[in-house]
Amino acid sequence: MNIYEAIRNDHDIQRNLLNQLVETSGDTKKRTSLFKELRKELSLHANAEERHFYKPLIPTDMMQEDARHGIAEHHEIDELVEQLEDTEMDSSAWLKIAKDLKHKVEHHLEDEEHSFFQLSGKVFSAKEKEDLAIKYNAYMKEHR
Repeated sequence: MNIYEAIRNDHDIQRNLLNQLVETSGDTKKRTSLFKELRKELSLHANAEERHFYKPLIPTDMMQEDARHGIAEHHEIDELVEQLEDTEMDSSAWLKIAKDLKHKVEHHLEDEEHSFFQLSGKVFSAKEKEDLAIKYNAYMKEHR
């Protein structure tokens, strides 16, 4: 497995949770449970990705701006999660913010999968891609 496969696996988890979350209504146990799981997945993924994907790219001229952009998007996602935490779950505002979060996360995932991965593939060797995946997956396993 390489770093791209490892990250894509978690992207699929995030997409699934987001799709389920925006289909919920009101302050229900299901909405609460899905949001809690999504919040944890997004946080763990961002931490692992920043350490084991973006950080090794920052020193390279070709990827520095993209890596910083990806990290900035993680912070924007964190802000939307905080807004959800501060909003009543049964309000219409909560669902609007959840949909904004879904849009922002999906945009971020698309950027990575259709741009960052291809560009960074020119920076990392095959061995580095595998080593990064091992470190990334170990981090995720330890903190899940």
